[in-house]
Amino acid sequence: MGLFMDKKIWRRGLSLLMAVWLALGIFIQPAGALTEEQKLISEVWRIVNRNYLDETFNHQNWATVRQKVLEKPLKNQEAAYAAVQNMLKSLDDPFTRFLDPEQYRSLQVNTSGELTGVGLQIALDPKTGKLEVVAPIAGSPADKAGIQPRDRIIKIEGTSTENLTLDEAAAKMRGPIGSLVTLLIERDGTQEQEIRVVRDRIALNPVISDLRVTPQGTPIGYLRLNQFNANASMELAHAINSLEKKGAAAYILDLRNNPGGLLQAGIEIARLWLDSGTIVYTVNRQGIQGSFEAFGPALTSDPLVILVNQGTASASEILAGALQDNGRATLVGETTFGKGLIQSLFELSDGSGLAVTIAKYETPQHRDINKLGIKPDKVIPLETITRDQIGTEADPQYQAAVEMLTNNPVVVGMGNRA
Repeated sequence: MGLFMDKKIWRRGLSLLMAVWLALGIFIQPAGALTEEQKLISEVWRIVNRNYLDETFNHQNWATVRQKVLEKPLKNQEAAYAAVQNMLKSLDDPFTRFLDPEQYRSLQVNTSGELTGVGLQIALDPKTGKLEVVAPIAGSPADKAGIQPRDRIIKIEGTSTENLTLDEAAAKMRGPIGSLVTLLIERDGTQEQEIRVVRDRIALNPVISDLRVTPQGTPIGYLRLNQFNANASMELAHAINSLEKKGAAAYILDLRNNPGGLLQAGIEIARLWLDSGTIVYTVNRQGIQGSFEAFGPALTSDPLVILVNQGTASASEILAGALQDNGRATLVGETTFGKGLIQSLFELSDGSGLAVTIAKYETPQHRDINKLGIKPDKVIPLETITRDQIGTEADPQYQAAVEMLTNNPVVVGMGNRA
């Protein structure tokens, strides 16, 4: 009798277990049974799951997000791309984004070569969600048309930007050389205005340099860095060496409207100015800190003033913060943009790409500047000037830097921070 009861219980248990397996089989497919579209979803999900800065994934169950996406039919590649974008949108992070193959190739070009378009660096305002100009690229059609940092782009060719991703907006502004694009711009203190911009080839030469002698006879090396691309460190090093040979006794490094670029370029450029010291700390989602150090020797120990404004962002802020905290430079201008997050770029199996926020950074004195920016040592608002007036007597921030280096160069960049 006892043996009979044991067998009966065992059979019931087996039946229950099989029922559970069958039920799970409705929702869980073997890896080999996944469609190409589902494989892309899973690939994106795994990358974010392993690397994303916020381990709460914006206070949601990230596994559940994946499961809900896979439960819906994905008819084609476009449907998969849309599903990925919706999945990433739930993170509420405009910097973590999907790039289709064309957008991915364009981003690679943007950091290493040249492109055709209007020449704008853009971002989504985290508070309002509006498409905002970080900075126009110097000399670009957008720059010549008078578009300014913090301008909001309301429409592109009559299409509202309200529901566009960064990459969709950028794609609408790119196009053949000579073609026209109309932008509806909103700016503080003014009415909305339409600005028509003729697309052109955007030269990505990141450095402008010049030796200038003040009326008092001080030879000042003026360096303007437009972005942190793959060539920025090498080009800036060449410019500094050339200015040293010409007798520069002090330097002005103009980072205004520099929207950033490659993190490594910012670190390498900081090393050009520092003999030693921490350049930046990075903090991942486990709170583990890494750091990048300067190991010298610097190319010059001459006094240095850095010009910054609201368009100074990302890698520019890493450089400015490193040199300010190490007492190597004095900052003049306006509080910077405030982007203190670091993204890593991942290439996906179908040629598309994924930018993921993997860490935040802190300055050498452990300042977290995200959404706060870096306050300059000497605050001078930027008056409205033309592109040709930048770095001239009509430029009050530049003139303040010249006066600082001319009248009291010894104390400039000599560690006056607490």
